[in-house]
Amino acid sequence: MSNFNKEFNTLNYVIKESSNILLFAHSRPDGDTAGSCLALKEYLKNSGKSADIACFDPFPEYLRPLSAENFLHPDKLEFAKYNLVIAADSVERGFQKIISRFKDNQVIALLDHHPDITLEKDINIIDANYSSVCEIVYDFFEFNKIEITRPIATFLMLGILGDTGSFQHSNTTPRVMEIASALLKKGAPLSKIIETAFANKNISTLKLWGKAFERAKINPVNGMIISVLTQDDLDDCNAGTEDIAQVASILNTVPDTKFSLILSERGDGIVKGSLRSEEYKGVDVSKIAARFGGGGHKLASGFEIKGKIQETEGGWEII
Repeated sequence: MSNFNKEFNTLNYVIKESSNILLFAHSRPDGDTAGSCLALKEYLKNSGKSADIACFDPFPEYLRPLSAENFLHPDKLEFAKYNLVIAADSVERGFQKIISRFKDNQVIALLDHHPDITLEKDINIIDANYSSVCEIVYDFFEFNKIEITRPIATFLMLGILGDTGSFQHSNTTPRVMEIASALLKKGAPLSKIIETAFANKNISTLKLWGKAFERAKINPVNGMIISVLTQDDLDDCNAGTEDIAQVASILNTVPDTKFSLILSERGDGIVKGSLRSEEYKGVDVSKIAARFGGGGHKLASGFEIKGKIQETEGGWEII
């Protein structure tokens, strides 16, 4: 894991010198991008700073029990007013669409843990060995001796739980468990976070999952288990794209499978592929995602392609 002491010190200095700060979350926000932005905003607010969180998609409704935050659409931003911009877990997942709109006198910090990121700006804190950006933010707080309040602990725990699969993925290192323990001591409500983000599923989510499980097929040659969800499925079940997130992980638990793939329509003629595997299965799903222009981690990756999912006589196809 990289030593970011210099970068942590520089970011802390720039924050102190900035009055208006923009935090950016990735499109179709999950617990890590939301949690890291929320934790940073809580710290900035406590420090007397003005901070906004921007995203191309709204704040996830299922996270409302943890925060009343609203994300601002980039089209509604006054870009010139920000002294500092922090892209959290969004370097190549939305932030690249607006990066050209900032001037040279605006400091840009990149916080990410996804592999193969080539973009560099003023402050670069990127390391794929981190479980999550929330783990990076925790290290930033710890290095600069910043108090972790109960709300901050809650948001950081949300992201760590999300990106480690509730401590089930191979990126759950001893360091992650040490951080989780520290966050619990700071008051992070573990059971509430799990209930909100993972366990508290409404009927629309369960109906959508039912469609995905019913269509699941196993390829005995390569050990892949695959399923599909269309936009019509989302509409019929009154479900949102956030309800899809756990399907790939659940399918990955089926015995005698090597990896899972869930294909889902995401509007604007885009089909998203979500891949999951486990260390003991011996499959690097990031290599599969890369073949379709995507990426991610060895055990959790994704890609997006143009097309539409359609059922044919020969089965489901992307056309």
